[in-house]
Amino acid sequence: MPQKYLFQFAQSHNEFRLPEIYSIAELHGFEFTLSPNPDDRDHTRPFMIIELEKEEHARLLARRCILIKSVYEFYAQGSTYEEVHAANRQNEYLWKKYVPDTSFRFLVSGYNHKIPQARQREVIESFSYMAFLGEINMKTPDIMIACFEEYTDRRGTTRVKHEGDGQFRQVYFGRLLEEGSARQLISKFDVKKRTFYGNTSMESEISLLMANQTLASPGKLIYDPFMGTGSMAYPTAHFGAFVYGSDIDGRQMRGKEETPGILRAAAQYGVASRIMDLCTFDLTHNPWRCGELFDAIVTDPPYGVRAGAKRLGRKRELSEAQKKLCEEHRLKPRPDDQPYIPPTKPYELSHLAYLLKPGGRLVEYEEVDIYTMLCDGMEVIANSLQDFGSWGRRLVTIKKTTSEKYPPPSFEPITSSSINHIPAHKDFREKYFQGFNKQKSGDGASIEL
Repeated sequence: MPQKYLFQFAQSHNEFRLPEIYSIAELHGFEFTLSPNPDDRDHTRPFMIIELEKEEHARLLARRCILIKSVYEFYAQGSTYEEVHAANRQNEYLWKKYVPDTSFRFLVSGYNHKIPQARQREVIESFSYMAFLGEINMKTPDIMIACFEEYTDRRGTTRVKHEGDGQFRQVYFGRLLEEGSARQLISKFDVKKRTFYGNTSMESEISLLMANQTLASPGKLIYDPFMGTGSMAYPTAHFGAFVYGSDIDGRQMRGKEETPGILRAAAQYGVASRIMDLCTFDLTHNPWRCGELFDAIVTDPPYGVRAGAKRLGRKRELSEAQKKLCEEHRLKPRPDDQPYIPPTKPYELSHLAYLLKPGGRLVEYEEVDIYTMLCDGMEVIANSLQDFGSWGRRLVTIKKTTSEKYPPPSFEPITSSSINHIPAHKDFREKYFQGFNKQKSGDGASIEL
């Protein structure tokens, strides 16, 4: 029989919550139902009621979802305590078994508000009809009963102490089922504690969310085509997947020591055996000659402010003098201690459906509109915005919905039409530093930068 559960979320990356839950539910092969009431599934609020078939499913979500703080067996909710008590009495069959001899703790907490201790006691005493006979144990109880009062956000306003107490938006009541254990991984994979990282290394919380979107699990093979310093590889490998990485610049992966930096950091997390290999090549001229290799592709493409997206090639044709210097270099190459760093130019992320197995996922963290970059057989199943004010980045999950076989890349010469193509991320860097302001044109009309 389906049962309702109360989920308490961390107040960060609100738009990422439901896509993460859908992904973990798909990974473990179960479904869930959201409340038909829009207020009960509002992702900006800290609580959400979800209906599941089994208690174990709620526990699986708590153990894997990064944004879940805790899960409670749902007993009641209401805009007044009269509504809460009435609903709780109707659900007596859920908590009656704990009455005789179960030690317990009763928690009263407020969101966006601190409840006075005297009123906390009043709230606890109002549930006296439950008549628990077990021992009160504040440290190691058998069960913890919790009552949450949700208040509207009043930050930025001046208030006297405890002003507005009791003027809550909603009250939730239930029994603690499991604390969210996955959030501890944010500290474990903290970039500041890592032995190898760069100035564009992805923060641990986002990289863990992306790993969940790939459905990473033991036996899967996942590819990062923009490996960099490996921020996506470590959490993905932590969840049991094997990782293959590549980058256009091998220095980012190697570092300056004899052992490649990515392998040193992977060893720090105990996942070095799951890093299959690291290669240096241009993704748009890659060595793959057969498709359907990977269960997922996860990447943080170098769009944006600190690092622009690059591919091998030159932005402009060489002058005659430069061509003469290149010819001299071919005849008299540099010594071995001066490695050649190939020139690069901007490019737009190529279609990766060829490399994915049917049903595989492409998970990207983008600053651009991904819909302008889709190809046939790929469907966007999640698109969540991290808002930075005048700009933002999107965690995009794309699923390969076709089983059609794609031919290997031909690497045909670039045509003039492709040279004139304007990528979706064009001028993002300039727009960012100019604050996305509008400038006046010569005729007085405003133009968007």
